[in-house]
Amino acid sequence: MNLRGTAYRNGGNDPSGFDCSGFVYYVFGQNGINVPRTVGELFRAGREVDTQRGLEPGDLVFFTTVSPGASHVGIAIGGDEFVHAPSSTGQVRVERISASYWSTRFVGARRVL
Repeated sequence: MNLRGTAYRNGGNDPSGFDCSGFVYYVFGQNGINVPRTVGELFRAGREVDTQRGLEPGDLVFFTTVSPGASHVGIAIGGDEFVHAPSSTGQVRVERISASYWSTRFVGARRVL
């Protein structure tokens, strides 16, 4: 959460700037967990989460934004919230999965832990 406000940078995977998958890669890496670097690889990693049973903090949440299928990823932080690095706002921020923009674009969740 201390990375909120960090600038968006296409291809970025460190605190000088993040893209969405670079943010996930960095956060998990800082906690000793190796994960793939791209959205597509992350979507194929771990195991599928039954969202009817609820997300857990650390689950990866995926959305279709710029292309069909999973093209954006964030990290569930509890309740209805996730943290991510969206290009549209230019910085790491927390949002609600149930927000109209995100809920209509949600394509699934994965647990890599």
